[in-house]
Amino acid sequence: MDGMTHPIEPDTEAPHAIVIGAGFGGLAAAVRLGAKGYRVTVFDKLDAAGGRAYTFRQDGFTFDAGPTILTAPHLFNELWALCGRRLEDDITLKAINPFYRIRFDDGSVFEAHADEDKTRAEIAKFAPEDVAGFDRFLKASEAIFDAAYTQLAEEPFHQVSTLLKAAPDMVRLGGVRCVYAKVSDYFSNEKLRIAFSFHPLFIGGDPFEATSYYCLISHLERIWGVHYAIGGTGELVRGLVSLIEGQGNTLCLNTEVDEILTQDGCATGVRLANGDVVDCDLVVSNAEIGWTYSKLLRNTKRRVWTDRKVEKADYSMSLFVWYFGTRRQYEDCYHHTIVLGPRYRGLLKDIFRNKILAEDFSLYLHRPTANDPSLAPPGCDSFYVLAPVPHLDSGTDWEAMAGPFRERVAERLEATVLPGLRQEIVSERLMTPLDFRDRLLSTKGAAFGLEPKLLQSAWFRPHNISADVKGLYLAGASTHPGAGVPSVLSSAKVVDKLVPEASLWRASQRA
Repeated sequence: MDGMTHPIEPDTEAPHAIVIGAGFGGLAAAVRLGAKGYRVTVFDKLDAAGGRAYTFRQDGFTFDAGPTILTAPHLFNELWALCGRRLEDDITLKAINPFYRIRFDDGSVFEAHADEDKTRAEIAKFAPEDVAGFDRFLKASEAIFDAAYTQLAEEPFHQVSTLLKAAPDMVRLGGVRCVYAKVSDYFSNEKLRIAFSFHPLFIGGDPFEATSYYCLISHLERIWGVHYAIGGTGELVRGLVSLIEGQGNTLCLNTEVDEILTQDGCATGVRLANGDVVDCDLVVSNAEIGWTYSKLLRNTKRRVWTDRKVEKADYSMSLFVWYFGTRRQYEDCYHHTIVLGPRYRGLLKDIFRNKILAEDFSLYLHRPTANDPSLAPPGCDSFYVLAPVPHLDSGTDWEAMAGPFRERVAERLEATVLPGLRQEIVSERLMTPLDFRDRLLSTKGAAFGLEPKLLQSAWFRPHNISADVKGLYLAGASTHPGAGVPSVLSSAKVVDKLVPEASLWRASQRA
């Protein structure tokens, strides 16, 4: 892919932008800044780009570490277009339909289809009386999408006036209520309430706390579909890196930023972990918000995001992720499968509020080889399974618990969708909340940054332009509009709108 373009020579006189973190948010921000004429340097502590979308390769298997559900491909199209290229020339996206299969604890299965008639048929299997509610829910989801996503997701939200302008719609559309409560207005059957309310978990939210604005995800899936990148999500990461390098800009791996340097309240550069200082005109931090403010700005006076505020914020749940390859193929296992446990509300309360590692759990199982055999040796399957778990405030000793928890997950998968699993495994690795804290530098090992609840969304979320440091911008899951691939890419669009063209940068700083 790197050979598709000839990198341009960077303009050494152009203002220099440093991007901290090579996750989707940082990479997208780098592409957009490069298109505006900035010299861009991206620093990342890992040995490959991607952040949460890192790719593991071992024993002939390829494992996408993080996001596997792609719902807004036009956001990638935009980035390629900014570089005069076409996404389809580099990446093959395959629509996945049904979107996912939900297996309830009693063995019953619900499939979410792009085709509304097929979804109605699925609903009728559980509660024929709820089919009419589904039609009303679709209209409500579309109305929320138009108000919350179309109008707000790609707009800066750092001014109170923006909040006041959006408030009437939030009240009118029930945004002050939670997702589960909103869904319950349309479905009487508990299984259907679960099937249409679990989506906030994809972005680190509790359906019983997250604003009902997240019901927009149902509409987003239907208008843009659910896609998979052939070769894995890592292909999109490599594609973005090739865009950045094609602009003549630089990605520095195995290079951790230790501190954002400031002078007179303005960002002036960064100090690397090896002690080197790199000067710049502006900084975009794609690092998690707690790490950005409490660690990278530890020597800078802050009046808004103080250490106390960072500590008191509510963080998302974490994840236990088990990657494994099998010597056989499980043809009956779908690409995206959700294996629910016996509890829903109670389990979520234990994860988010009680912060205890319960005996029961629910699972998301990803089998990409259902559509892409290139991710495993011939005749084999590649998987990952994740379980939402509390972040590290739970006090769980994951060094001791990882093995036993893996056994419980394996037992559950064998009993439900992967018979005889343990004797078929030929490659595996684990990721626990400790990895989110130590490898991905996430406060409390939270997998998605700040929890997306009402008073940590929109204006209440950390702004994309820092209120504490001039010349510092924020992209990624912890800032507006939130976690999930579409939101993270949209955060880079917000930064794009806030940063002037490179030719106007220095004049803007004198104003």
